[in-house]
Amino acid sequence: MMAKIKQIICISLVLFTFSAQAQKLVLAAERTNNYLNHLENKSIGVISNQTSMINDTHLVDSLLSLGINIVSVFSPEHGFRGKADAGAKIKDRIDAETGIPIISLYGKNKKPNAEQLKGIDILVFDIQDVGVRFYTYISTLHYVMEAAGKFNIPLLVLDRPNPNGHYVDGPILDTNFRSFVGMHPIPIVHGMTIGEYAKMILGENWILNKCELIVIEMENYSQNTNYSLPIKPSPNLPNTRAVNLYPSLCLFEGTNISVGRGTNYPFQHFGSPYLESNYSFTPKSGEGSKYPKHENILCFGTDLRNQENYLTNINLNWIIQAYKQCYEKEDFFNNFFNKLAGNDILKSQIIAGNTAKEIKASWRDGLEDFKKIRRKYLIY
Repeated sequence: MMAKIKQIICISLVLFTFSAQAQKLVLAAERTNNYLNHLENKSIGVISNQTSMINDTHLVDSLLSLGINIVSVFSPEHGFRGKADAGAKIKDRIDAETGIPIISLYGKNKKPNAEQLKGIDILVFDIQDVGVRFYTYISTLHYVMEAAGKFNIPLLVLDRPNPNGHYVDGPILDTNFRSFVGMHPIPIVHGMTIGEYAKMILGENWILNKCELIVIEMENYSQNTNYSLPIKPSPNLPNTRAVNLYPSLCLFEGTNISVGRGTNYPFQHFGSPYLESNYSFTPKSGEGSKYPKHENILCFGTDLRNQENYLTNINLNWIIQAYKQCYEKEDFFNNFFNKLAGNDILKSQIIAGNTAKEIKASWRDGLEDFKKIRRKYLIY
């Protein structure tokens, strides 16, 4: 009897182990056998940064070890190693570790040009996104797709999870406010992976020249997959909490409120010299934030590092309350706010004293229309 019980336990453990392994998330970059045939005996251009990892090995190093001929690496905002400030212009250079030219797509030009693409047979895009309209990696994706189409170069996208993929929220961008922090008529939080988003760019004719798009899918991923980024995607999104708060707090970048750049907890608290609070912090110049807002000035505000709720929608109450406490209300918003909002309506609604509930009601129809379009491009 005891032997039979042990046998049942062993079988159960094997089945449990097999089930756990079967459900393990496998990133597209890890599925080398699914895309190596597209790259062999060709000259490759790779669009990547510090997040383009296969376990402990960078995609570039992995491909080189397999004999793939990488002729150029293109880097987005924050650079190839991901350490540059937000908005800082990045220069072209040679990678010290590989000797490969690194071409900046956040310097002289944001779209690869004919000279930079000369001799390239196929482009590979592998960058970890955070699923937010004003996070500029999807704008880089747009320009890469457009250039690929213009010069008849196929684009292979290695898909990665969306850490904010569990919801869709925000106003739809009015294309009159199109900029590098918002290029397409989508909400602030779009709920798509980078591969799904590439399919939408192509399918909705958002680029001037259509390209040949190949999306390598992940295994065992869904929109509800709880994924913590192993590497920070940019200097001021250091952890899961910051990534989750980013869609709500980034609107403060268009105001006189600091989101904690220049502190140890960027996008995990916010404040200003005039806010009324017992909590305070002082922004300091440092790596990833050389000139933070309110540098060396004591700011009072709200600490969000230990809040219990994991956001499943954009929180507007924080910016509404901050506006109400501002003494000089004409100084609260700056010229960047409407670009982040994607319209001039949100600013007017806050000034008029609309509640978060009233503002969000005005988003409802646009969100429903977007979700219908989005459904056509979902992979998972």
